[in-house]
Amino acid sequence: MSAQGTELHCLCINAGSSSLKVGLYRAASGNVEHCLWRGAAEAIGTPSAHLELDGDGNRHDIPDHLAALDLLLRGRDLEGIEAVGHRVVHGGEHTRAGRITPALLTRLRSLTPLAPLHQPAALSCIEMLGTRLPGAPQVACFDTAFHAGLAEEARTLPLPQRYRDLGIRRYGFHGLSCEYIVSELGERTRGRVVVAHLGNGASLTALVDGKSVDTTMGFTPSGGIMMGTRSGDMDPGVLLYLAREQGLDTTALERVLDRESGLLGVSGTSSDMSVLLGRDDPQDRLAVAMFAYQVRKAIGGLSAALGGLDRLVFSGGIGEHATPVREAICSDLAYLGVKLDPQRNSAQAQRISTDDSRCEVMILPTDEDRIIARQCRQLLTNKERGADHVFLVI
Repeated sequence: MSAQGTELHCLCINAGSSSLKVGLYRAASGNVEHCLWRGAAEAIGTPSAHLELDGDGNRHDIPDHLAALDLLLRGRDLEGIEAVGHRVVHGGEHTRAGRITPALLTRLRSLTPLAPLHQPAALSCIEMLGTRLPGAPQVACFDTAFHAGLAEEARTLPLPQRYRDLGIRRYGFHGLSCEYIVSELGERTRGRVVVAHLGNGASLTALVDGKSVDTTMGFTPSGGIMMGTRSGDMDPGVLLYLAREQGLDTTALERVLDRESGLLGVSGTSSDMSVLLGRDDPQDRLAVAMFAYQVRKAIGGLSAALGGLDRLVFSGGIGEHATPVREAICSDLAYLGVKLDPQRNSAQAQRISTDDSRCEVMILPTDEDRIIARQCRQLLTNKERGADHVFLVI
């Protein structure tokens, strides 16, 4: 801990399914975080893998997240790092950030089947940094924790009790992003809000006064709307048919649903929304139209759960940058009071609805890493007073 006692120099690790973001933050009281440096690796494990670090946009051989982490830390002065915070997608029943111990690592490994695209990468980074920075406490910050307060009717899946007793329920994800959006909205988080985190992974969350009341992802990050390579919710009969009639085992089903579907599956060529928008191909257009339709339908469903809608917030790579997609999503939401301003939408303004729109529509870039630093400081400051965990502060 720094001399002031309430500041913390925290290395933040954000492992995605094919990306890795790393940043060093100085976190202080009052939810103030200053980024000292950051870098990212994209398209890990593919021929187009590259770094976004100090102007380095060159292709690199990055076979996995450990290679990416090594490249991103190369040449960095790691002296003075007081803690390491990790985004962990699936925290199971954990409802708050926690200091990583051997017992917690064992529990997180047991959740790998519920987030196979994300959990192994996070765990490998935790293990590597435990060796590289043995004196720095490591903290797990869970995407699922934000949704821990879901009501029983929202979190329960319609399965026999014997399976529900195994912990099969709706968990919800993108919680760190939602927490950041809530902190940025401030007083505007009051009322009924839908946050649309739209990227390669995509989900929507319904909020009442900043608290999650429903969300599109469920037991795993594979559920909800279609995504870059993930199918989203699927008729169970399709899975039975693929298994029974096409001979797909669980490994093959997982590959199809998580890695070969979504925008990639429909277009047949790319999971990248910017690529699909730049081409005039019928399958590309269908993929984009399906994505917008599913998001629009999800907004309607979440608005029903909320009893109306006061504010719609777009975030994530697609939500922040894909102007035509936002336009398509909002095109038939007039019944919810949504009136999009085309000029503001094209300019990527923070408010993209008209002044007389009953529902305010906004673009808010997310920053999960800042929340990781914040939760680490809160936990480790509280640790000095005997607390093992920190409740999410909203």
